[in-house]
Amino acid sequence: MMKKQALILALAALLLIPGLALAGGSKDICDTKYPVVLAHGMGASAEILGIMDYWWGIEEALEDEGAEVYITSVNGMDATENKAADFQRQAFQIMAVSGASKINIIGHSHGTIYTRYAMSNLSLGRYVKSHTSIAGPHRGSSIADLIMNGLPSGLLNVGGDVLDFVYAFIFGDDNPQSLENGYDLVTDYMSDVFNPNTPNLSGVYYQSWAAKAKVGCNSVVLTPTWLIMLGYEGANDGLVGVESAKWGKFRGVEDGAWWSLGVDHLNIVGQLFGITPGFDAPDFFVDIVSDLKDRGY
Repeated sequence: MMKKQALILALAALLLIPGLALAGGSKDICDTKYPVVLAHGMGASAEILGIMDYWWGIEEALEDEGAEVYITSVNGMDATENKAADFQRQAFQIMAVSGASKINIIGHSHGTIYTRYAMSNLSLGRYVKSHTSIAGPHRGSSIADLIMNGLPSGLLNVGGDVLDFVYAFIFGDDNPQSLENGYDLVTDYMSDVFNPNTPNLSGVYYQSWAAKAKVGCNSVVLTPTWLIMLGYEGANDGLVGVESAKWGKFRGVEDGAWWSLGVDHLNIVGQLFGITPGFDAPDFFVDIVSDLKDRGY
């Protein structure tokens, strides 16, 4: 009888202890010392047209693992310096609300560029502990070159006016500047002007990842630009080349499962609507933030 009771207690312990561990100890792997602030890219906002989250499923995944997450939103189409000023204003508000003395920035696409500007050329840098770049055009994009330097100026001006109208009255931008946004991402400007005048800051941990479409883009709208960029920059995600995405400590290329098309510029942040075959964006971000916690950030 005693042996039977002991066996029952042992079985109960085996069932209960893992449950206790899950309830208490494993949900803090992303509980970083400083809040995580997400900065979106060009042509979008934190919530696109009120129907699609830019960071699809990522915020919830990070919070489920203990992270304190804040999402910023700036004009979709605007000059880098204007976006930087707006981002800095929001970052200061986040620190005031959270009581944090510093933040961990994770940017995607143009979000990696205007956050660098805010850090190095405004006054945000002293309040940043780490800067993580996801598919950022740190050396510009050949697609920006083809559009901004290849189209007639008259056509560019008309196109810029149309985009400004669309982003002001449909996307809700405040005084958008579409042409300036495009010129700010051409390769010559990024390499010869922006980067020399936007140096990395001591005391800040900079790291980066690139995305790579292998045989096509899951976001089919990017397939033509991916094909064009192959000839200009080689491996790319449909908008940003792998080499351009490298900044600070380069952590690698995300290209999805062996059977997948790869990871394109939108897939890497969970778009569209979280349908990313062969790649799990929320898990990818959980790994990033968990690593930041392990580094003491």
